[in-house]
Amino acid sequence: MRLGDISVSYVELMVKAALKEGHNPETILAQYGLDSVRLSSPMARISIPRFMRLGHALIEAYDIPCLGLLMGKLSGAPSMGLAGLLAQSAADIRQACIAITTYELLNSFNARGSSSFYLENKHGVMQFYSISPYNSYNFFVVDSVLSSWRFFLEQIASKKSLIQRVEIEFEAPTYKDQYAKYFDCDVHFNCERNAIILKPDSLNCSVEVGSASTYAALQIYAKRELEKVRLGLTYQEQVARAIAPLLSGQTPTLDQVAQRLNSTPWIVRRKLQAEAVSFQQVLNETRKGLAISYVCDTTLSLGEIAYLLGFGSSVAFQRAFKRWTGTAPGHYRLSNKK
Repeated sequence: MRLGDISVSYVELMVKAALKEGHNPETILAQYGLDSVRLSSPMARISIPRFMRLGHALIEAYDIPCLGLLMGKLSGAPSMGLAGLLAQSAADIRQACIAITTYELLNSFNARGSSSFYLENKHGVMQFYSISPYNSYNFFVVDSVLSSWRFFLEQIASKKSLIQRVEIEFEAPTYKDQYAKYFDCDVHFNCERNAIILKPDSLNCSVEVGSASTYAALQIYAKRELEKVRLGLTYQEQVARAIAPLLSGQTPTLDQVAQRLNSTPWIVRRKLQAEAVSFQQVLNETRKGLAISYVCDTTLSLGEIAYLLGFGSSVAFQRAFKRWTGTAPGHYRLSNKK
């Protein structure tokens, strides 16, 4: 199992942000095999590790640590794909938030989780999943998502100050002063989640260009596309996708996975048996696939990878990795360095 991939529309945002700061990223893009043809392809995607390395390269080359915040400010419905177009046609901000999070999978998939929208003490909460441990390669990802939500929602509502506060998991970075320029509210770091908290009265705020008929038509299409994505997966692949976000710091149980699939343990077990595999086999294969991706595609330490895969210790992870591949993870990383 891979860590995930996203539409190249997010790379386009990177390019726009670099150009906005007076830099031409063409040379760096070429190093990653990205050109105008690839960036204009409707089906083109980029792996999440590669996307993170590209963002880090631009930040380092042009000294723009707030790249993600700027990307968010420059985003709009087109960059969010069908989810953005649907949200732009919604009746109100509540419906727009639901559309953005429900159909996020059409534009990006991450093994670590998916975004969500829910109510909390009458406030609307748009939450981006955790991608900890945090480092200079992934700060900008959280920044870009939260910033894009803020600017996009205010753009379609034609109203400022929809958000009461922003919560971010990582500690305040060196560029913390920049957040005041991009969020018209309090920003709290070292929190338990990545989220924007909307004011209660913001949820009923009308979307200025909303259209009930257009929304209905787009929703039918979006549901069909989402179903295609899901139907294109075998059941064991669906189970693997449910397992992955649950791995951090623990070994997921069949009950937990069944709950994420809106199913029951016995149904999950029966469907897996129909594909001649067991839950334990899918769990092991999911761990193995993610382990190889983490080792080859990221700079995470072996201890961090062990935690993300639910192992009790780095030693236990290293033993499992050697059993899976015949090679110690450190040597495997060196041999497969990209």
